[in-house]
Amino acid sequence: MDKFRSNSIDEKKLNAIIENQRGKPGELLTTLEKAQEAHPLKYLPEETLTEVSRKLHVPYTQVYSVATFYSFFNLQPQGRHTIVVCRGTACHTKGSKALLNGVGQILGFRYPDSDDESFYTTPDNEFTIRTVACFGQCAQSPVVAVDGKIYSFVNEQKLLQILKKLQAAPKVKS
Repeated sequence: MDKFRSNSIDEKKLNAIIENQRGKPGELLTTLEKAQEAHPLKYLPEETLTEVSRKLHVPYTQVYSVATFYSFFNLQPQGRHTIVVCRGTACHTKGSKALLNGVGQILGFRYPDSDDESFYTTPDNEFTIRTVACFGQCAQSPVVAVDGKIYSFVNEQKLLQILKKLQAAPKVKS
């Protein structure tokens, strides 16, 4: 690829990641993980998958299969903040659907009702909202994770406080 596209990570950064992992056990998995972390929008664009395939001499289908098998990997741009709402039975019965709708209302969008949508990212790329089947903390439901931190017994007021703090936080330039 003569010119790396603007939605891909920096070519030098990707080359360094690949060379650092070359020959190590799990080189493909770790390369994809590090490449996703290096992307400002925390995802793996097609151009990155293609370059990883070419430079590691691994068929593109294998690279794509790994990227789609693990739920950790994102093939679409992600927000600066991630909100994960549990939709398991215990959380559902204690109001997680209302929390999901509340997140949308607070941030100015309507979360899709379709089960086809596993996440939604706001147009400004500030927030990605996801659902998960279960956090395994049913006794503390409803449960929400925000940027990896778990919050238990979440109600709409608590969620509003969390989101206000995130919205007020200064943006860090990378």
